[in-house]
Amino acid sequence: MTPDAVVVGAGIVGAACAAEFAAQGMTVTVVDSAGIGGGATAAGMGHIVVMNDSPAELALSRYSRELWLELAPSMRAADAFSRCGTLWVAADDEERDAARALHRALTEAGIAAELLDEKALHQCEGALAPMAGGLLVPDDAIVYAPRAAQWLLEHSLGAQNIRVRLCCEVTAVSRGEVRLANGERIGGGLIVVANGLAAQRLVPSLPIAPKKGHLLITDRYPGYIRHQILELGYIKSAHQTQGASVAFNAQPRPTGQILLGSSRQFDTVDPAAEWSVLARMIERAACYLPALPTLNAMRAWTGFRAATPDGLPIIGPAGDGLRGVWIAAGHEGLGVTTSLATAKLLAAQILGTRAAIDVAPYRTDRFAVEAGHGA
Repeated sequence: MTPDAVVVGAGIVGAACAAEFAAQGMTVTVVDSAGIGGGATAAGMGHIVVMNDSPAELALSRYSRELWLELAPSMRAADAFSRCGTLWVAADDEERDAARALHRALTEAGIAAELLDEKALHQCEGALAPMAGGLLVPDDAIVYAPRAAQWLLEHSLGAQNIRVRLCCEVTAVSRGEVRLANGERIGGGLIVVANGLAAQRLVPSLPIAPKKGHLLITDRYPGYIRHQILELGYIKSAHQTQGASVAFNAQPRPTGQILLGSSRQFDTVDPAAEWSVLARMIERAACYLPALPTLNAMRAWTGFRAATPDGLPIIGPAGDGLRGVWIAAGHEGLGVTTSLATAKLLAAQILGTRAAIDVAPYRTDRFAVEAGHGA
């Protein structure tokens, strides 16, 4: 039978969309060129964090974090969900002022956050070097995203309505069908393109660019850190649009391992891990966690984030004459965080229901509006 929807991509965003549609009573076929939870989903940190680089980013990440916290009690131990909180670290007085500004923005949005002075910060994380202070956001979390994607497709409400087809490369999309590399066509009432960077190959007009990132994981050191820890300069690094940058970002995995990030590069599409970039990451991390360079590293890898010009994902109709084709892509480093909200916003547009937040900032046609204003 022809499904109500075909979702291209079995990463965390595609899985969230499929699960939401299935929960609404739709039959869904999910198609992926590899396996469940691969690509950027497998390469990332799985940090569920409220970010506020713009009002639209704050609204989307806050809404999605609420959905994750609601979902968490239903998930399995293997999904490695942990409400560890995020600790933003201020290295100097300027960054302490940034912590105060972030605190004001979050509390005004109804998000719990606590300013910490130097002493309280040390009590919170004893492995940190002396710092000017910080900000604790206690309800942020982490999850093992590949397993979470599998849970959404196989165990969430309505999962019996989902069929998954793996190792099937989609080469073209059009109204009512997708075409595979082997020539097979899969029909569907609607088509959702949710395969990250590869979305641009199917819809060339999408303004998505690759942003390379490195991660490194250590051996097991239980209790070394307890929170996801980031420098306040991370936000500036995350939104740069050219060159290469590193910023301190460390995560305590439930295994006791430390996952270390992060880097961003626009100037390469080479997937190889680069020692020069890893060395910069470790050097930066040592400014915050002095003992970290003495830990045993187990593995390093890279991934490519799908970045848009304004740092916001694309959630809505494809346009360009592709009637019946919808986009859920361009999430950059917030795909895990915003996946559940993305699915809700897309479903609301498709079904004509009222969304919990304004969908306009995320629609594809915003780029046409910006181009018109610039003309």
